[in-house]
Amino acid sequence: MNRAHKKLDVWRESVALATYIYKVTEKFPGAEIYGLTSQIRRAVVSISSNIAEGAARFSSKEFGQFLNVAGGSLSELDTQIEIAFNLAFLTDEEKKEIDNRIDAISAKLAGLIKHTRKKAAEK
Repeated sequence: MNRAHKKLDVWRESVALATYIYKVTEKFPGAEIYGLTSQIRRAVVSISSNIAEGAARFSSKEFGQFLNVAGGSLSELDTQIEIAFNLAFLTDEEKKEIDNRIDAISAKLAGLIKHTRKKAAEK
């Protein structure tokens, strides 16, 4: 296993976001453990997991498909964070921190998707 994903900034940042999200969601109401807490955690873990799985593929086209799934999970997370904030499960500071991290990951993911599309088109 070459673990190419560990060389990607976007993967490292998405793992850091997942770690932060797990800590923040620990204080969510207990009634949400199988609801919003679970959905948020699943979505945030899916981001780095799909980047890693795609990086292990042998074609740029396949990698790009997994990056698109990671982007979808990032959008899911963004929506779920908005709901959690509206329900007062997150502070203003936590929301801002998460939003900043989502924006940074989104930009890096978009750049990597563009790069893999270009690489796939060259073949």
